[in-house]
Amino acid sequence: MKPEKRIIDFIKEHHVLTLATSNQNIPWCANCFYAFIEDENCLVFTSDDDTKHIKEVDSNPEVAGSIVLETKIVGKIQGIQFRGTMQKPEGELAKKAKKIYLKRFPYAALMNTSLWVLHLKYIKMTDNRLGFGKKLFWEK
Repeated sequence: MKPEKRIIDFIKEHHVLTLATSNQNIPWCANCFYAFIEDENCLVFTSDDDTKHIKEVDSNPEVAGSIVLETKIVGKIQGIQFRGTMQKPEGELAKKAKKIYLKRFPYAALMNTSLWVLHLKYIKMTDNRLGFGKKLFWEK
C-alpha cells in the first residue's frame, strides 16, 4: 500500500532530508539531497562511504529522518518524520535509482560518491493546512 497522495506530493516537492543514524546508542544527523522513487517507495541519495552516517549504517541500517517546509507561519507548517532501512542498491534498483537521482541532480554525475536508497517503512506527516496539528500516518 502506497502513502496517500498528500504525503507523496510533499516528498516530491522537496529535495533535502535530515537523516538520523545511531551507533551504540549515540545518535547522529546528516542532511542529504534526495530524489523519490515512487513505485519503490524509497528515497535515493548519494554519500561518501567514509562519512559518519554511512559508517553507522554499516552496523545499523535502521534509520529515521525528516523532511520539512521551513516557515514561520503556523498555518502553513508541513513536514514528515520517517523510519526506514538503508542499503546500497543493486541490479535493476541501482539502475533506476541512478537514473532518477541524476535526472533531479545532473551535476551529481561529476561526483565520486556512492548511491544509497532508504526504503520507507513508516511516515508521520504534520500538515497544519488541514487544521492545526493535523497528522497523516502511513506504515508498511
